[in-house]
Amino acid sequence: MITTPDLIESLVARAEPVRRLRPPLARAAAWLLFAGLMLVLMVAIKGLRPDLELSLRQPGFAIDVGAALATGILAAVAAFVVSLPDRSRLWLWLPVPALLVWIVNIGHSCLTAWVDLQPGMHLGDETGCVAALVMTGAPLALTLLIMLRHTALFDPTPVAVAGGLAVAGITASLLPLFHNHDASVLILVWNLGIAALLTAAAGAFGRRMFTWVAPR
Repeated sequence: MITTPDLIESLVARAEPVRRLRPPLARAAAWLLFAGLMLVLMVAIKGLRPDLELSLRQPGFAIDVGAALATGILAAVAAFVVSLPDRSRLWLWLPVPALLVWIVNIGHSCLTAWVDLQPGMHLGDETGCVAALVMTGAPLALTLLIMLRHTALFDPTPVAVAGGLAVAGITASLLPLFHNHDASVLILVWNLGIAALLTAAAGAFGRRMFTWVAPR
């Protein structure tokens, strides 16, 4: 019968070295750098909208893009921080102020500058926006899922919700740079609607997705 000291020695001898994770802010910065590279790639593929400079001079448009971008950045930081089991869940509130500014700004724009859908315009005309959404959001979501895969062993749902909000915010801030929404109702659908859908899906299926990519 093996003694306790011998058992400990045998376990230590067979143990494989474990590489420590980088600090959460460093990993969040790496993911945001990847998001920046996606922006450069999208510019190379689709080009910026011709009226972008004029649109950025409009406070509502600039606030919309800035608030969505801030929401995505802060949500990414929150996701990486709370992925560690010893960190406070209060970090999940980090993107909330920017998210509220984003929601209020879109709501105000829809109420004060409503533009009716033109007779020949319908949601089917937005296929280019859907394609840009997939091209931008899918790589960001997959990369974030892999980088946060270790959280599957702890409490993945809050991390998934923050991660979904990060992808939604970054994607929503990039789409207006390439695609011109001609109606306020479409702005509401594509910005807040897609953000809500991504965040809800992350909360509902986050545990399963993290388990799928979790280290064995």
